[in-house]
Amino acid sequence: MLKKVLGSLILTSIYTFAFDYNLKPTKVSNDVWCFFGELDMPKKENGGFMSNSCYIKTSDSFVLVDTGASYEFAKQSYEQMKKIADLPVKNVLITHGHDDHWLGNSFYKEKFDAKLYGPSLINKEYNENSEIRGVKILQGDNALKTKFIKIDNDIKEATTLNIGSKKIMIVPIGVKAHTSDDLYVYLPDDKVLFSGDMVMNGRVTSNRDGSVIGALKALEIINNQKWDVLVPGHGTDTSKTATKEFVEYFTLLKQRVIEAIEEDIGADEITKIVTMDEFKNKPLYEQLNSRNVFDAFRELEFYEGE
Repeated sequence: MLKKVLGSLILTSIYTFAFDYNLKPTKVSNDVWCFFGELDMPKKENGGFMSNSCYIKTSDSFVLVDTGASYEFAKQSYEQMKKIADLPVKNVLITHGHDDHWLGNSFYKEKFDAKLYGPSLINKEYNENSEIRGVKILQGDNALKTKFIKIDNDIKEATTLNIGSKKIMIVPIGVKAHTSDDLYVYLPDDKVLFSGDMVMNGRVTSNRDGSVIGALKALEIINNQKWDVLVPGHGTDTSKTATKEFVEYFTLLKQRVIEAIEEDIGADEITKIVTMDEFKNKPLYEQLNSRNVFDAFRELEFYEGE
């Protein structure tokens, strides 16, 4: 009997006390606030919160760019933003298909019936029965409420939304970069650009679904856009130097892997030869860099470009 009571109390406590994300919005531009995730892998200790989620304030509503780690994360971020302006969330824009950027969708759909925009790849790769990596680390009620929600409007070409007082452009990058279906969000009047994971800073990236060549092309496109503030998918540098680290990483990665291939270094040795030591003190270097080098080798082994 005592075991049953204790078991019930434990279950009740798990479902009653929500994970506290301890969120504080950072104002990055006149009408833009962001919640910056940890420079770490998603895990139980951070509730999966390791990517950036941003609010754009218009005259009549908030627009979300990437909804973050979970239902509870989205709920708590909205509670913080409501202190700044008591506005609904009518539109949500997702930059790419990795789940750490869209697991908060279920909150905004449930509370506001928000319209979801994003790449078509999300609806192709996921459905209501999918086992989602990010949900596995969540606990209790948060795990139950965090669900896949189908994108309402898949973005296949550059699209301009006029929402309240804001002109918002959603632009597919057109190359395989971080994934095969990335897009960026741009506020031309404010000169603010949201890059998704086509730009990160402060940490080593994961390029498992991407392309070194495509990443460099995407960075060139992004750097040719007129922006004063760039919000990366991960990292906190939103200044004019926001892309510098990523350009350097992929430029050196491409150069060194090609040089190693020309010296007949094989797949079994490439990660010992190309080590990218300039980045060894960055978070996630140990976890991700060797895989990036190996994937770059496979991509560039028969590359004939410049």
